[in-house]
Amino acid sequence: MHADLLFTGGPVFTPEGRTASAVAVTGGRITAVGHDEVRELAGPRTEVVDLAGRLLLPGFQDAHVHPVPAGLELTQCDLTGARTAEESVAAVRAYADGRPDRTWILGGGWSMEAFAGGTPAKELLDAVVPDRPVYLPNRDHHGAWVNSRALQLAGIDRHTPDPADGRIERDASGEPSGTLQEGAMQLVGRLTPPATPADRLAALLHAQRHLHALGITAWQDALVGDFLGMDDPAGAYLAAARDGSLTARVRGALWWDRERGAEQIPELVDKRRELSHGKFRAGTVKLMLDGVAENGTAALLDPYLDGCGCATANRGKSFVDPDQLPAYVAELDALGFQCHFHALGDRAVRDALDAVEAARAANGPGDTRPHLAHLQVVHPDDVARFARLGATANIQPLWAAHEPQMDELTIPFLGAERACWQYPFGALLRSGARLAAGSDWPVSSPDPLQGIHVAVNRVEPGGAGPVFLPGERLGLADALSAYTAGSAYVNHLDDTGRVAVGALADLVVLDRDPFAGPPEAIAETAVALTYVGGERVYGAP
Repeated sequence: MHADLLFTGGPVFTPEGRTASAVAVTGGRITAVGHDEVRELAGPRTEVVDLAGRLLLPGFQDAHVHPVPAGLELTQCDLTGARTAEESVAAVRAYADGRPDRTWILGGGWSMEAFAGGTPAKELLDAVVPDRPVYLPNRDHHGAWVNSRALQLAGIDRHTPDPADGRIERDASGEPSGTLQEGAMQLVGRLTPPATPADRLAALLHAQRHLHALGITAWQDALVGDFLGMDDPAGAYLAAARDGSLTARVRGALWWDRERGAEQIPELVDKRRELSHGKFRAGTVKLMLDGVAENGTAALLDPYLDGCGCATANRGKSFVDPDQLPAYVAELDALGFQCHFHALGDRAVRDALDAVEAARAANGPGDTRPHLAHLQVVHPDDVARFARLGATANIQPLWAAHEPQMDELTIPFLGAERACWQYPFGALLRSGARLAAGSDWPVSSPDPLQGIHVAVNRVEPGGAGPVFLPGERLGLADALSAYTAGSAYVNHLDDTGRVAVGALADLVVLDRDPFAGPPEAIAETAVALTYVGGERVYGAP
């Protein structure tokens, strides 16, 4: 039988390494992997792709991403390119001036390091948008910058108490200063006008085109539901799955409402059934256990330090009751749900592992594939527990580098010892843990090759050092495996993530072979071609 598609003339990244130079695809699946002998499968209608020395590998998969909010932000007030407070304010002014008909100014993506203490003031927005409310989440979506009009509409003043799961930043007189952290975001976020179903579908398809151009063929959407004013992407996925415009394979992580308990589990069972269609499957539950270190809400075993290096009373926040979490996870696990934990601080990581251990004890071994995302601070005592419990470490490599948010807003408040426990990719791998990888886009770039560069070098693309905890670097093959086979595992896509006979032909051709160059040049690599099921979904111009 002749192949539909034949790749030849370049290295192929297989589970055994770069051990092949030709691959044949028939009927959407890989039917041969080898060398010159595979060329015999070429027929008169076979599409032949000359790799010309470029690397062929499995399609990248993002194990933690938010494409619909990212797509929406790209069409709103996008601050991701602003590096200073002045640039951020200028971008808001230009956007607002160009859209006088918008009742709200929405968007986001500002960098905490652009503002003193990571908390921008309302007066900066008041000066450029005094008459309309402004709501702009930062790039990690754990804080929002608002103006006085937005605070007024929400009824937030000096007498408004902080919500249990958040904080209203205040000035010296006690007045709200213009930054809302974590659950406090919802005080304004719930007032913002929702996107229309058509807007959400367009955002999804825009994001999908962008992700395919980066070689991403599948992903896990880490938040399917309503949270802090973010639009629920469920309807967009279902519409795209039904009309065939969803070309990626997507696993949806249903949002665990942290203000409720086990009574929501039957609703999650119903949603899993209602939302699973075609290339979209909603078999995961997302449990957000804590916040982020930069604003002091990541849950730590020991207190944060203050600016002078002294212990404070703050150990961060636990958004899900740690005493109840094991029972929740055990019940979800028994129902066949995968649990996807946001666990950033060492206390949140331990709570998540304790819950997985309780589920294993209650239900025995299973194939639910729990995974912990972010893992900024992991206590050394907990590293070996990942492999022992079968919990995958879901890493976001771009964050594991020296940059202002790390050096100015994190390390000083963790202290020297804990700062060395950050993003322990190498230690986790050496302990036998399975690694998956993702971006958390729009928090950071969704480009896997940028993340792989940092995973291997522990230096930002284009940066010259110093290397951030060099003992935690990964080899290139291990980093590629995390973005392919590792993420395919947590996405329950067992016939993807590898170049092997019988696997689905979700494949990527790079513009070079990164193994042939120095590690410092990995970020210069780009995607040339992307295929899903043997169908081309991206080709470089």
